[in-house]
Amino acid sequence: MVHKVFWDDPYLTTLQTEVGRVIGDQVTLRDTIFFAQSGGQESDKGTIGVFPVLNARWEGKDIRYTLPPDHDLRVGNVVTIMIDWPRRYKLMRLHFAAEIVLELVYSTLKKPKKIGAHIAEDKARIDFDFKENIDKHLDKLTLMANIVVANNYVIESGFSDRAAERRYWKIPGFAQVPCGGTHLKRTGEIGEISLNRKNVGRGKERIEVRVA
Repeated sequence: MVHKVFWDDPYLTTLQTEVGRVIGDQVTLRDTIFFAQSGGQESDKGTIGVFPVLNARWEGKDIRYTLPPDHDLRVGNVVTIMIDWPRRYKLMRLHFAAEIVLELVYSTLKKPKKIGAHIAEDKARIDFDFKENIDKHLDKLTLMANIVVANNYVIESGFSDRAAERRYWKIPGFAQVPCGGTHLKRTGEIGEISLNRKNVGRGKERIEVRVA
């Protein structure tokens, strides 16, 4: 099982490790800083050795990376992983902006049901089963979210169950939420949050989240 260094230090951009398994164009590593898509947060982009990672996916508690078919890596090779840090950091900021907005939606509205989420490099989105136009709530939600940012709260994260690899983030006095993503150290890193609404179908509402 790979040691997921991106949980220990989500700010680490380069790591030297060993190749664990090779099956054709699929490889696993002993340690990794390369996040694979989970909880709506997109995978990192970057390289293993000199080879670009074309895909990253969870395989139980392991992560399997797809490399170009002409790669020459072998089990035990020492390789350097490098991630696209500007992309990772934007994903981290948008991820946490979306987490804050979601908690504020839950605490201020009549518990709309979350039915989907996605965090990309340009924006995040949260989809709800919600019977009214959510637009009338966005000014208040935006104001409240940016107060959380301005207060620059410490963000705690860790394991609620290490054996099962269940993790959480916590802002004391605000929320504690199960989440296995990569988390910022403080809310002030997010930057200014802006929100807009999209209707994605009858009885469905989408909040799009952007950060400056």
